[in-house]
Amino acid sequence: MKQKVVEISQVMDLVKDGMTIMVGGFLACGTPEKLVDAIVEKGVKDITLICNDTGFVDKGVGKWVVNKQVSHVIASHVGTNKETGNQMNSGEMKVTLVPQGTLAEQVRAGGSGLGGILTPTGLGTIVEEGKQKITVNGTEYLLETALRADLALIFGSIVDKKGNIVYEKSTRNFNMLMAMAADTVVVQANKIVEVGELDPNMVMTPGVCIDYIVQG
Repeated sequence: MKQKVVEISQVMDLVKDGMTIMVGGFLACGTPEKLVDAIVEKGVKDITLICNDTGFVDKGVGKWVVNKQVSHVIASHVGTNKETGNQMNSGEMKVTLVPQGTLAEQVRAGGSGLGGILTPTGLGTIVEEGKQKITVNGTEYLLETALRADLALIFGSIVDKKGNIVYEKSTRNFNMLMAMAADTVVVQANKIVEVGELDPNMVMTPGVCIDYIVQG
């Protein structure tokens, strides 16, 4: 069995400038803060960040924004981090705003090997600009292409040494989807247990999706 439990320094060796990185969490709930902080410390630049939101100036992926490590963010909302708005308005950082359900489905499509999804959300608004429209049974939809990343950083409440994950309450949010939609997936585990300790019926993300585990 591959040894998946590693030191955070080993994970940081994988992180390079210019990467596309997905980060789980919703307003920093269920965000792998230890991994976020390690990337702040490393000073990686030119990140394309896919996330639900940009957290706060002092919490979650908002720290990357404050540190000017992000060149493009794809998210459903950014209003809780004033620095995101400042950099967007000044032209320092590109921001692509996506309806939250559409964003979730784009990530799911990326993890499922689909090219994209069809959705009516955004028709008749600026969301449709530059996008292909497809009519199915007389109803018009926007084609929203799938999202994938070079690296996904997610959080797990309880993780066994094979990478099987149990999430507690709302911490599952985008973590489950992003675990399937990146070339390399790293989970920060609040608690690591031996293989066999988890009830299989409680596992929400199977270990086959996970490449590395770090202790939270």
